[in-house]
Amino acid sequence: MNRAIYDALETIYPAERILMRDAQLLPYESDALTAFNTKPGAVVIPLNEDEIIATVRLCHELDLPFVARGSGTSLSGGSLPIADGLVIGLNRLNRIKRLDPRQRIAVVEPGVVNLHISQAAQPYGLYYAPDPSSQSICTIGGNIAFNSGGAHCLKYGMTSNHVLGLKVVLADGAVTEFGGESLEGVGIGPDVIGLFIGSEGLFGIALEITVRLMPQPERYRTVLAAYDDLGCAGDAVSMVVASGLLPGAMEIMDRLAIKAAEASVNAGYPDAEALLIVELEGEAPQVEAEFEQLNGIIAESGAFETRVAQSEEERARIWKGRKSAFSAVGRLSPDYIVQDGVVPRSRLGEALLEINALKQNYGLDVANVFHAGDGNLHPLILYDGREPGALRKAEQLAGEILALCVALGGSITGEHGIGMEKRDYMPAMFSEEELDIMQALRRAIDPKEIANRGKMFPGGEAPALALQGMHPLEQQGVISRE
Repeated sequence: MNRAIYDALETIYPAERILMRDAQLLPYESDALTAFNTKPGAVVIPLNEDEIIATVRLCHELDLPFVARGSGTSLSGGSLPIADGLVIGLNRLNRIKRLDPRQRIAVVEPGVVNLHISQAAQPYGLYYAPDPSSQSICTIGGNIAFNSGGAHCLKYGMTSNHVLGLKVVLADGAVTEFGGESLEGVGIGPDVIGLFIGSEGLFGIALEITVRLMPQPERYRTVLAAYDDLGCAGDAVSMVVASGLLPGAMEIMDRLAIKAAEASVNAGYPDAEALLIVELEGEAPQVEAEFEQLNGIIAESGAFETRVAQSEEERARIWKGRKSAFSAVGRLSPDYIVQDGVVPRSRLGEALLEINALKQNYGLDVANVFHAGDGNLHPLILYDGREPGALRKAEQLAGEILALCVALGGSITGEHGIGMEKRDYMPAMFSEEELDIMQALRRAIDPKEIANRGKMFPGGEAPALALQGMHPLEQQGVISRE
């Protein structure tokens, strides 16, 4: 980064909050998808929204590309820095500015950790519903960028379903507000909040977020069902949904994921090919009636063992095993890729059987952990990066899984976003005309394309992990480069 840019940054920040040395930049060179890495020109650490606004305006004036970053938990390269560009670190904007238990809202800064909202609301009998597996460290700003979900999104929806208002600075430095503090007006006119959420930082930076809070459920019933066949566990999900039940969460883990969770947190899971976690929640009479119905479905689905949490401690233990699964797989393999695709619930069992066949063809282990209720698959592909060609092989398998999702009528992503990893897969989901419209909208808001440049859309500079040869989606006939 040249001296003129540094001097300009010094008009906004003291020297200790402008990071430029190699050792200072190293933690920012990648996000949780560590196979991609790029060194930024500098990192700045704002303490308030005025500094963010001034920084974005400076970037617009100097044509300096920037990336906003929270805790860096993105699994798609979404917060990967731009070479010689600027990273705007938001972690110190971590205040819950207001929590109104009567209105059931919280007004927060983008660097607030997801779980901290629920902890602050707990004394009032409230909580914040979206619960990504990384909720103890991921920030609301990042949740906004990628429209994060979590285990309970089946019943309560994604981040976009819980944001009432946004104050943002757009990529050209303009500051504007969307929405407000109530549900009044929702559904009237363009859904600008819905447009901003999930835009992966291509429009600008959220400065202040108003989220709605939910009453804590009166009763939980958490059921753990064990199966000797992964396909049967997937079919059980379809049976539950077809019955008319709407659980708070339905999650599946296969044998490899179970093994990892046991090694990591000793969750006490049974020895099985697959586990299905179903959680009912709400008012006590309703939950108890649904629990009786669920028991019959689980018995009919072929589970060989069923456990019901008898205390909050047992419930927490069940969920601790599930939420630690991603990181726990690191105990089984030196390297792994976390994939993120969606299939229709009715074809979940079919998808799992196909993934099992694919992993055998490639000779790679795959641990399956996913939000079964909405068909959001998270296959973790294990490999040893020290072996020549191992990463390429794992990436090819990941591409085949995405091709499978599309072929079954699903999507290339559920909640991890496109980022760098999946940008060349976009033609599998959208026509050239649709992609052109998306890009035109982006340029209308960010004409210089300085906000998170190079993400989401196909083409441009090749990512650090570009594969050689025919893309797996081309092999499947899903996309064509002609």
